[in-house]
Amino acid sequence: MEEDRDFRNSDPLKTVRFGGTVAETLEKHRQGDFGDYELLQHQLADPDIKDAQIISWLQEFRSCVTWLKKDHEQLIHTILKLPWVSRSQAVVDEYLAFLGNLVSAQTVYLCACLKMVVSHFTPKRVIVVEEGVDISDSDDEDDNLPRIFDRSHDALQLIIRYVPSTSRFLLPILQDNFPFVQKSSRTLECYVHNLLRVTVYAPFVRRDVLELIVGRMLKLDVSVSRADLEGAEEGVQEQSTEEERLFDMDEDAPAEQTSAMKVTVHPVGERLDTLMTVLMAYIKDVCYVNGSFHVDRSKELFRDLLSIFDKLILPTHASSHVQFTLFYLCSFRLGLTEAFLDHLWRILQNPSQPVVLRQSAAAYLGSFLARAKFIPMLTVRACLDLLVSWIHGYMDSQDRSDRQVCCDISLHGPFYASCQALFYTLVFRHRAILETSMKKGLEYLQSMNLERVVMSQLNPLKVCLPSVALMFAAITRKYQIVFCYTILERNSRHALPVVQSSSGRDHVSTNTNPLDSFFPFDPYLLKRSGLMIEPLYQVWEELADTELFPTETKQQGSKEDEDDFLCEETPPAELILGMTPSSCGSDICSPSSVGSPPPGRPWPFRL
Repeated sequence: MEEDRDFRNSDPLKTVRFGGTVAETLEKHRQGDFGDYELLQHQLADPDIKDAQIISWLQEFRSCVTWLKKDHEQLIHTILKLPWVSRSQAVVDEYLAFLGNLVSAQTVYLCACLKMVVSHFTPKRVIVVEEGVDISDSDDEDDNLPRIFDRSHDALQLIIRYVPSTSRFLLPILQDNFPFVQKSSRTLECYVHNLLRVTVYAPFVRRDVLELIVGRMLKLDVSVSRADLEGAEEGVQEQSTEEERLFDMDEDAPAEQTSAMKVTVHPVGERLDTLMTVLMAYIKDVCYVNGSFHVDRSKELFRDLLSIFDKLILPTHASSHVQFTLFYLCSFRLGLTEAFLDHLWRILQNPSQPVVLRQSAAAYLGSFLARAKFIPMLTVRACLDLLVSWIHGYMDSQDRSDRQVCCDISLHGPFYASCQALFYTLVFRHRAILETSMKKGLEYLQSMNLERVVMSQLNPLKVCLPSVALMFAAITRKYQIVFCYTILERNSRHALPVVQSSSGRDHVSTNTNPLDSFFPFDPYLLKRSGLMIEPLYQVWEELADTELFPTETKQQGSKEDEDDFLCEETPPAELILGMTPSSCGSDICSPSSVGSPPPGRPWPFRL
């Protein structure tokens, strides 16, 4: 009724038409008379155009849509720029009917229509200039965003229904319109949400859309280091502590003012955190229908994400967070976890795979086994058995060869990566192996014949990260499984020095990570999305048994605030990956509405 009242009270001058009908205008244009044609475009482009006028013109355009050939491109462009998404429902209905007729009769305009629809997937840009400085950005506070997004998806579904081949033209448009990663978190959030929403009614584009999203998120992920994220958080904490002291001196200071100062995060990390929250909410909505796990849909999504993992994530070195999408998905069911482990194992032991991918697969395998709290020990032991058997089989093959066996990363990269995965997993899981039955646990560890591995001429301890090698040595020494310190000392004496120049001054160091390895599931540093990972994640628990280490190591590694393997004997922080638990702060609210949620709230996805 309100829309009708607005229509009756509208300015009658704005509904006055100049020139002839659309059919007459198009006929004159065909004969070379462009006067009415230009007048029509001018009236359509009027920012104060009324709903009644839009409806009247659209009805006429529908009646002669077959006349709108390629030479009317400028006129079609003007029609597509009409502000229909924010108008009355009557305008929306008429506009959708026009779009359906247009793409059916004139497929030459299909891409133009798709670009128009996709342009509404982000908040409109608001032009703001303060003191001569352009600070324009998206209109994050637009209350009409949910309705605008709904209408945009209605239009896209209509086009897909009329033109089945739409997907072939849609994907490049979605890629080209993806906002720059420097855009606000809200803009990126809206666009990614709308891309994922497209996959709900157009599942044939899901894998490509997910690949597009993951690819952009990886760019964000690798553009900021873990050290930068941790440094930003530490800086905020220090600043908050100082300012809290100031506020403590002022009894009238509002409490919300002090708490608000604790939410500042690294800007790139904030964008990635937002997108990870949206993507993981989508994963859960796909896999769970009305609170019940849906096996078939979860398998299909797993296959899509696994394909993207192989293509984008596995070859990307030192990404810190995007891979946790699979970590999160696998937590839903043991079958998904075992499928992921089996996939990694197949890559690792396949000699036809590139060496770098086999090493990366080993890193993922070890990190996943160590960090995923939801993997039962039966599965962990099955994977360890495979690793140990493959490692011994590899050493057997080297013993049978005529070549002299020596420590050479270029020749034995997958072997060293597998050994490190084995050592790393045992460091994290040895307690669980031993806690049920100490006797049986020790027998199991002894059956691995780890002494043969570490004493091998291949010398895997020389290649492993020092933090992993030292902790593995400490644990195996305590339980008298294997003694590694003699080998570690010999390796340190034989380590080749590397001369590096820093700030014009030379210093000598040793190569602390010759395998160039990393642990993909090291602690999750993003706060909001991290709340979904935290219950699933095995943090490093400081060993209470201080007698694990030799005297000199125990004296050096006594700081209580360190939750890495070792303190002074570990390489610099920038050269190894931390073993620290994830720090998560902000709350994740449950989804409330389809469309555009309040800033910082995850979306549900209608399925």
